[in-house]
Amino acid sequence: MSDARRYFDLPSPFAMKRGGALTGARLAYETWGTLSAARDNAIFILTGLSPSAHGASNADDATPGWWEDMLGPGKPIDTNRWFVVCVNSLGSCKGSTGPASIDPATDKVYKLTFPELTLEDVGNSAFELMRGLRIGKLACLIGNSMGGMSALGWLLHHPGSVRAHISISTAPQAQPFAIAIRSLQREAIRLDPDWNDGNYDDTHYPEAGMSIARKLGVITYRSAMEWVGRFARIRLDSETRTDEDPFGVEFQVESYLAGHARRFVRSFDPNCYLYLSRASDWFDVAEYGSGHVAAALKRIDVERALVIGVSTDILFPLSQQQEIADGLTTAGARVDFVALDSPQGHDAFLVDIPRFGAAIARFLATL
Repeated sequence: MSDARRYFDLPSPFAMKRGGALTGARLAYETWGTLSAARDNAIFILTGLSPSAHGASNADDATPGWWEDMLGPGKPIDTNRWFVVCVNSLGSCKGSTGPASIDPATDKVYKLTFPELTLEDVGNSAFELMRGLRIGKLACLIGNSMGGMSALGWLLHHPGSVRAHISISTAPQAQPFAIAIRSLQREAIRLDPDWNDGNYDDTHYPEAGMSIARKLGVITYRSAMEWVGRFARIRLDSETRTDEDPFGVEFQVESYLAGHARRFVRSFDPNCYLYLSRASDWFDVAEYGSGHVAAALKRIDVERALVIGVSTDILFPLSQQQEIADGLTTAGARVDFVALDSPQGHDAFLVDIPRFGAAIARFLATL
């Protein structure tokens, strides 16, 4: 556990969009920088599905964070100026209350008794953290990937609570390709006999299902261009292959995926993965615009916005970033739309810091 991690007790009961409520729930978060006397320099970061609140190293935890080169003193999100809060999503297993947490009503792990989770719930819980920190209005709300959808949920439910918004590689609604991939990921977990309707433990854990789910995800997080550039058709050295399995790992790209899966499967709770994945598929801003995305986005009240997308992103295509930018422009915001040609696909915001960082730094300098 990170020594920098802090906890916020959500209002109890905390009502969920699709019914039910959480009692004694909390959010895990970390902070960087100093909140100004006027409490007007706060930036919140809402993350993708799997990251923790440890976005970057700080005085309490020197280990590198998942956005290490983006966040800190003198970096694109400059903590010499900004007070930055990174929130671990409600429903996660990285400190916030989720299916892997203890239900205070039963003193047992929630598992599948956890209420149905939506990304609006994730956004609403982060909004409550803002209020709990006695911040009247955010200087900027940043959302990456799934976190970008959670941020849109926040903005639709709490108009006027944010001055500026940075939307990164996200979408106003899940499209069929993304739904199909996430559906297969969930199916892989659920078909693993050790999942056992959510009643697994450390001894009987759905390792194979989680491994396949992670491999599917990693394949879609990058672009075909990058796979070719990094691996081509390079085979493993003969001594690293085994003759025991005639269909075993043979190519370097297979070995790469296997390594990613090994690092992930025991670090993230399968039920939490299922809940957050399904919440991503359910999210649709059109619900707030009589079935129309543009009408819903028109309801969002921010002064400035930066929308960044990547041409090689197959999960959240550039057309969806354009849709967000157009909608926020119609809503009256001054919007900067940045389309990048980064070869890294959806994960570019995590690795192509020079291009993403430059766009974010330029935008924040105008606030």
